[in-house]
This record gives sequence, C-alpha cells and structure tokens, in this order.
Amino acid sequence: MLTLIFIVFIVLLGSAFCSLSETVLLSVSEIRVRQWAQSKKIPALALLEIKQKINRPIATIVILNNIFNIVGSIIIGGTVSQELGDNWLGLFSGILTFLIIIFAEILPKTLGQKYADQISLYLALPVKYLTLVMAPLVWLLEIVTQPLTKGQVLPTTNETEIRFLTRIGKTEGVIEADEAEMINRVFHLNDLLASDLMTPRILITYLKGNLILGECQKNIIKSEHTRILIVQDSIDDVIGIALKHELLAGIIEGRENEKIANLAREANFVPETIRADYLLKKFQEIRQHLMVVIDEYGGVSGVVSLEDVLEVLTGEIVDETDKIINLQEIARKKRERLLVSKGLMDS
Repeated sequence: MLTLIFIVFIVLLGSAFCSLSETVLLSVSEIRVRQWAQSKKIPALALLEIKQKINRPIATIVILNNIFNIVGSIIIGGTVSQELGDNWLGLFSGILTFLIIIFAEILPKTLGQKYADQISLYLALPVKYLTLVMAPLVWLLEIVTQPLTKGQVLPTTNETEIRFLTRIGKTEGVIEADEAEMINRVFHLNDLLASDLMTPRILITYLKGNLILGECQKNIIKSEHTRILIVQDSIDDVIGIALKHELLAGIIEGRENEKIANLAREANFVPETIRADYLLKKFQEIRQHLMVVIDEYGGVSGVVSLEDVLEVLTGEIVDETDKIINLQEIARKKRERLLVSKGLMDS
C-alpha cells in the first residue's frame, strides 16, 4: 500500500511541476524578463533564453507531463491490480483522475498564473537543463510538426498593447495623467503630416531679397517672428531664411543699403507628405527651427517650425512674443481637430 501511495505522489508531483512550469513560462512577460536579464544573473539569462526560444521548453514540459500522466497511470493501474485486486481498479482510476485534475492541473496552473513573476526565476535553470536532456526527442518532434508550425514570428508587443497598458497604468496610478497623455501623443507623431502642422502660405510673412534693409525696416521691426522667409519675385521662389535679430543688427550697424538677400541663410525644404516623426528627426539633423513645405508641383504650401512638431507632444507652447493673435492660430486649430479625430484628446 505504501508503494502505491508513493507512486501516486510522484505522479501528482511530476504532473503538477509540468503544469506549473508551462503556465509560468507562458505568463511571465518577455519585456520584464529582458529587464531582469540586464542584471546578468544566471537564472535571469536562462529565463530570457527560454522566452526567446519558447517552443522547445514547452515541448519538453508537455512530453514530461504526458509521461507522468500516461505512464504513471499504467504503473498505478498495475500496482492496484496486484495489491487490491481488479475490482478496485475502476474506483481507483476515478479517484486518480480527480486528484490529477485538482492537484496536477487546476491548482498549479492557478498558482503559476498568479505568481508567475516570483516563480519564473526559480524554474528557469531546471527547465533549461531538462530541455537539454530531452533535446533529441524534442528535435524529432520538431521535424514532424515543423510543416504545421511555420509562420512569421510575432513581435513582443505593439502600439495598441502599449497604449492599452498606458490607460491601465493611468487608472491604477502607476503612470501620472500627464505622462499617459505624453505617451499617447508620441504615437500620434506618425499620424500627422507636415501639411497638418504647417502655417499655410496665406499667413506667411516674407521679404523680397532684392530690397534693402532700409526699405524693410518697419516690416522687420513689426514682425512677430524670429525667422523671416526671403523670396526672389514671389513666395514660390524662396531664396532662404533670415533671422530677425541679424536683420535688426544690420540696421543698427548702419547697413541700411545692404540687400536682404545677402543676410539670408539657406532654406530647407520638405514635402507636404512627410510624417511628423521624420520631420522631428530632420530638424535634429539640420539644426534649424524652420523649414519650407512644398506641394507636389514644387510650390510653397507653407512653413513648419520645430515648435509646431513639439506642440504635438506637449500641447500649445506660448512664449512672451505671443501677445496678440498668433499667425499660426489657424494651423493650431486644425491640428487640434486632427488630434481629436484620431482620439488623442479623449485618451
């Protein structure tokens, strides 16, 4: 009788270990495992290796689980027949099935799902070594099942999942409301184009390059912009961009007869269809704060500033020069409507 109890205990324990290991390995987040692996500790590195190649460890666990359940049941059945007789075989099979369901399936899987993070590091090395020991059998099964399991490797996470986790983090107080809003705004950078952010051409202030500083003095002083577009004969013929303080410095230094074109810097052009995230990278590369937006025919559609892109992330930026109606007000209202239509303002 003691032999029978011992065999039942081994079968339940082995099956429970397999069920627990499978649930834990599938439940623990790979992102969290990667964070743990930065510590360079052996269990964390082993767990990361398992998560990155999860098929073989899971196959190993499934094989072991079936060995315990099937082979163990056969051995237990033979032992019951020898010690108690065939009349007890049916009743004992029912009891064994009940014990396996409760103590080898439901209970370990429930605990594994609930305490996956705490248990996973302790299981990493045992599962890794078991996978190595059973590698030949697993390899044979992979050959048989490979035609059915081929497919594209899915990414660890995606934009929808990150935004969903952001909402949960905000609700639970893990992430501040302003942090959650910033995260959602970042994802909207690739939803907006230069045409959505720019100040349209009808609102652009510009100076003709063939004029002299003295002729433009009043317009320069009245301008609310720190950067002014310089054109040849029309707005579609851009020469460059001049900095207001350099124009004012020229006036103060007595260079009223110098042509505006001589003080212009090179202008950078971008198409209407460039996305806001690429636009931000472009600003970082050229180290300038204003670019000219052109349409499909090469005409000027408007201008876009670094501030326009940053406002997608931070909301409207108002400085000490924004005293009256900003010339970008129409563009900003349009941008707000776009953000609302894409669901950002509700998140």
